[in-house]
Amino acid sequence: MSHPPDQGVAQPLEKRLQIEHLISPSNPLATELTAGKDVVDGLGQAPKSLPPHYFYDDRGSQLFEQICGLPEYYLTRTETAILQQYAAAIAQITGPCELVELGSGSAVKTRILLDAYASLEQPLHYMPIDVSAGILESSARNLLVDYPTLQVHGLVSTYELALAKLEPAQLPTRMICFLGSSLGNLTPAACEVFFAQVKAALKPGEYFLLGFDLQKSPDILEAAYDDSRGVTAEFNLNMLHHLNWRFQGDFDVSQFQHVAFYNESLHQIEIYLKSLRSQTVHLRSLNLALEFAAGETIHTEISRKFNLASMQQDLQAKGLNPIQAWTDAKQWFGLVLCQV
Repeated sequence: MSHPPDQGVAQPLEKRLQIEHLISPSNPLATELTAGKDVVDGLGQAPKSLPPHYFYDDRGSQLFEQICGLPEYYLTRTETAILQQYAAAIAQITGPCELVELGSGSAVKTRILLDAYASLEQPLHYMPIDVSAGILESSARNLLVDYPTLQVHGLVSTYELALAKLEPAQLPTRMICFLGSSLGNLTPAACEVFFAQVKAALKPGEYFLLGFDLQKSPDILEAAYDDSRGVTAEFNLNMLHHLNWRFQGDFDVSQFQHVAFYNESLHQIEIYLKSLRSQTVHLRSLNLALEFAAGETIHTEISRKFNLASMQQDLQAKGLNPIQAWTDAKQWFGLVLCQV
């Protein structure tokens, strides 16, 4: 990556970094997130389910980075290619703009946008939002080394809390970015709530950049979520290792199997963990004993696939007006820039 030109005099790294903890060990919301109530609720339902955030312990985060590089997992490289082709156009449309990124993670795709704004000699302000304080701070520090005039104000937070607490942008406008097809993990009802939260967080004239996966052949989709090397299976099964570690559990991970298939009527990938035999599992710190029948499943994730035209209509109806949409040559992935 070429380093962008300086805009003004660079300040020391520590003066350009601010990290605010909206959730922390002393914050009741964080306690609620980590206390396991959602595990008790989800595994107490019929059918059983678990929230996807339990994918992401340290090992889960590493496995997801591996998934993004797999031949079958087209999503990351396709969205990256779209951004590489059109980031300059996005920067020209918005002008000087504060970037707010939901679920920033390692911020790999963010660099493409930062390069585009830097090449137009625009000031660089970045607000990453992530529940993982560790990955947020490490990626922010890496960015600050590579972009000498970048200002970073990170929020360790859930999306909902961060969107409600956003202060006015310091630059002429702001763009909230939600990339990586994470929208597909939300149910239709949760999607409605999320769009309303984004709209409420933006002032008239501000922007929303949304990436999402498009409907395509079930063969392509199912291979992306059940790869030949078994990395996605390991990622899904790692959720049980995470529960064992966090809640003093005794899941025998070898007695569960990764299952992923495309539900064509609902246009979504559905991911499960299937019990290979009847068994009893304990999560001692939650005082929970679970009975599994042979073949019984735990639902761990959905990944919805969208239609580009329908998505633009939905966004328009929510007051997030699409002003430009882009896709790749195969029309596998969509990127839409909206303005309030």
